[in-house]
Amino acid sequence: MLKRHMPSITALQCFEAVARHLSFTRASEELALTQSAVSKQVAQLEELLQHLLFRRVRRRLQLTPAGSLYLTEVRKILAQVEMSTHYMLSYGGDTEVLRVATPPTFGARWLIPRLKGWRLRHPNIHLDLRNELEPNALAQGRSDVAFYFGQGAQPGAECIRLFGEEVVPVCAPGAMPERPFSEPTQLTDLVLLQNATRPEAWHEWFQSQGRHTEHSYHGPRFDTSYMCIRAAQAGCGVALLPRFLVEEELAEGKLVIPWDHPLPSRNAYYLAYPEHAAEVPKVRDFVRWMLEQLDREPL
Repeated sequence: MLKRHMPSITALQCFEAVARHLSFTRASEELALTQSAVSKQVAQLEELLQHLLFRRVRRRLQLTPAGSLYLTEVRKILAQVEMSTHYMLSYGGDTEVLRVATPPTFGARWLIPRLKGWRLRHPNIHLDLRNELEPNALAQGRSDVAFYFGQGAQPGAECIRLFGEEVVPVCAPGAMPERPFSEPTQLTDLVLLQNATRPEAWHEWFQSQGRHTEHSYHGPRFDTSYMCIRAAQAGCGVALLPRFLVEEELAEGKLVIPWDHPLPSRNAYYLAYPEHAAEVPKVRDFVRWMLEQLDREPL
């Protein structure tokens, strides 16, 4: 956008305040500006947009359709500016931010519990964790380090293998039939819950037992493993999930394994960072921390 087409924050604040109060007078009082100054800002905004934002109906101020549409966008912009300002105010001059990308369920179930104590050891490195379903956050510069599930190679990145996994079918106890299953394809009677990030999972699981079913790809599809976990708990069907992600539910009896056939995954979980960042202190400290957490894991 050319600079001449970029409205000022003051103009956006004036417009938002007038729209909220439907009054130039009350908006001017809130912003500690004169009424004429607020009116001028809104008029300049209307001229820039080439749309009327307000109209008077029976001496009362109303938003036009264009004004209502613009108000939604302006509130997003002002909220982001405020959030970013608070974000910067919360750090001292020596604080660095380390952007960490992680798959959502992996981050919530495995990563976060292993961050306990990080702040005490590294008070000047603030972690900014972001959910990333696609493993390209590192390559696109959206993160400094990234956890991902897949093969152990990314262009221009150092990739450290953390651990593998095995997947197991899980469902709610109430979904189990009175008689135990006598063969794995009977699980299709429970409805196969599909994980969008692993579309081949059920097909490979049946195939590993020398079985085939036309229902391998049928069933409701969910974006994340966590949604699959919740759907299985709610009795929506049976989900095929990494065992380490459902240990808690299995231990508490909220989920059960209807057919005990764990299947090791061909892929593994990795921690990656750019090759050129190997000696960047915040990256080096985080990698060292994560490797220490792995060393403490029970064998």
